[in-house]
Amino acid sequence: MTFNQPLGGNEMPRFGGIATMMRLPEAESAAGLDACFVGVPLDIGASNRSGTRMGPRSIRSESCLLRPFNLATGAAPFESLQVADIGDVAINTFNLSDAVNRIKEAYNVILKNDVVPLTLGGDHTITYPVLQAIAAKHGPVALIHIDAHADVGDHMFGERIAHGTTFRRAFEEGLIQPELTFQIGLRGTGYSPDDFNWSRSKGFTVVPADECQGVSLAPLMQSIKEKIGERKVYISFDIDALDPSVAPGTGTPEFGGLTAYQGQQLVRCCRGLNIVGADVVEVSPPYDPSGNTSLMGANLLYEMLCVLPGVKYHNV
Repeated sequence: MTFNQPLGGNEMPRFGGIATMMRLPEAESAAGLDACFVGVPLDIGASNRSGTRMGPRSIRSESCLLRPFNLATGAAPFESLQVADIGDVAINTFNLSDAVNRIKEAYNVILKNDVVPLTLGGDHTITYPVLQAIAAKHGPVALIHIDAHADVGDHMFGERIAHGTTFRRAFEEGLIQPELTFQIGLRGTGYSPDDFNWSRSKGFTVVPADECQGVSLAPLMQSIKEKIGERKVYISFDIDALDPSVAPGTGTPEFGGLTAYQGQQLVRCCRGLNIVGADVVEVSPPYDPSGNTSLMGANLLYEMLCVLPGVKYHNV
């Protein structure tokens, strides 16, 4: 079998060619793929800065520098998985509830195939309909949620669906397994202790950013992996989990966050888990003219690809 390969820098200058994720071939559907990159350009669920509608395009653009082999871990995903970029979900940018329904239906179609979707966001609202489709296929999943915010509000401005209510809705609908839900990197100011304690009261494990400072997160991830075991798991990575010194391009930045390496480490340590989907959300390119936040997002998505089941590894 011939696997799709990213377009190399010696075949086409990295600033040239079509801007797909990692300059992979574009596919019309997920048929025949083991994993797919898919964009959801939504930002009408955001409560502060807009701009995440530009996230998927910017992440793709910055991904042009990524090469197929992971020199740190030995992962060679393009030697063992068929991967392509299947484009963006055609969301309704004027109606959030309709956009959420469109996302769910699009992922229902994607998941008719035996494929793992890796999603380029978009604000964090998108994870709710993606989890609806994931749970419809796989049942309630374990969740590794890396974020500055718990996103468990009951409503925002009276709306029950927004980027700050995602995981309360997921809990209420039985899309996730609460005792196997891990929220890592939470921090910042809040309205009351309930901002994080609601999660704890439902059985979620909360790991505040203060507990992550200056330490390796490998032991934490090892304990999480032991608890999850063979169960199916979804990874949701809000880029604002990282400190704004390294990822300023986001809608709700909170200082005192994770380092770039800690974010990378959290994803790399997911190797061995039965991952059925993952996303990187809340990249807002207008707030980072350097493109560095989008580059972070692209690298995190690549690392997610590298830890999927079935990826071939070499000794390094």
